[in-house]
Amino acid sequence: MSPQNLLDAEDLARRRLPKSVYDYYRSGAWDEISLARNREAYSDLEIHPRVLVDVSVRDRSTTLLGTATGMPILAAPTAFHRLAHPDGEAATARALAAVNAIMVLSSLSTTAVEEVAAAGGTVWFQLYANRDPAITRALVERVVAAGCRAIMLTADTPVWGVRERDVRNGFHLPPGLGPVNLANLDPEGEARSRQGSGMGQAFDWMLHPALSWKELESICGWSPVPVLLKGLARGDDAARAIEAGCAGVVVSNHGGRQLDTVPATISVLPEVVEAVAGRGLVLVDGGVRRGTDVLKAIALGADAVQIGRPQLWGLACDGETGVQRVFEHLAHELRVAMALAGCPDLAAITSDLVRPR
Repeated sequence: MSPQNLLDAEDLARRRLPKSVYDYYRSGAWDEISLARNREAYSDLEIHPRVLVDVSVRDRSTTLLGTATGMPILAAPTAFHRLAHPDGEAATARALAAVNAIMVLSSLSTTAVEEVAAAGGTVWFQLYANRDPAITRALVERVVAAGCRAIMLTADTPVWGVRERDVRNGFHLPPGLGPVNLANLDPEGEARSRQGSGMGQAFDWMLHPALSWKELESICGWSPVPVLLKGLARGDDAARAIEAGCAGVVVSNHGGRQLDTVPATISVLPEVVEAVAGRGLVLVDGGVRRGTDVLKAIALGADAVQIGRPQLWGLACDGETGVQRVFEHLAHELRVAMALAGCPDLAAITSDLVRPR
């Protein structure tokens, strides 16, 4: 029986993936408190629906950074898709193109950006700024030349978080599999991607622990495409990102994988929305598993949501078709939730619909 929802997809993927791979995808930092909070916080919000509204037609389409998309749901940047399926990120990109949704490609992609961009959909690129600005600039130039339409700079990773499941499992990448878009940038070569456990020893060379607001301003200044800042949990940081030249921000705690005990992203979303004050795009990720979650996030001011792990579960279940089904399931649930809440379009999903339990 095929998965009926995103939770079913995870259960099936868990049974199909090697334990170390499933744990890598699923794990959070330390005690995984923030990982759990991301889901729990959605349950703590209630929907107060309107009735007697004409919802015979529901429009889920929106425009993000000038790109028309069929749903307010993006594929968040997630690493190493070829651990889930041999076709990797190329299969994910084809699936996103089929459902007219945006894919954000991870710096730790196991498929060349040129191949991913050739799938025909809209691709943005998630960037870790390197301590060597020349490396950062070279990577941005490559992905923009390949067709990526925006850069999503990650701000919450000056160092890697500690994911104890990976340490216990001695997680490492198999020979021949690595972040191919970084291969010519790594000063010590692909061998580093097979050292140690988890991420810390393997890819610490690519992080920039001294990344500053001044460097963000510089990147926004020279980037030929819009820059979004990902990994925010505070309104003041969001306002500063917009003032630095960002086209938008992503409220994110890295799926609970970096600093544990940070708040659930949905709980800080209203503060960020207020600080941005319509001056840029506001996205949110972390814990989105149901169409009602998407509706709640939009009601609290998000322009769209991102989903990370579910795309990997779909990929593990059935490759490109599995990813497509994940997005179709979530989009269908949103459409039903919009009807039952009295919302014929996204503009009708307003803050009065959602209240704390």
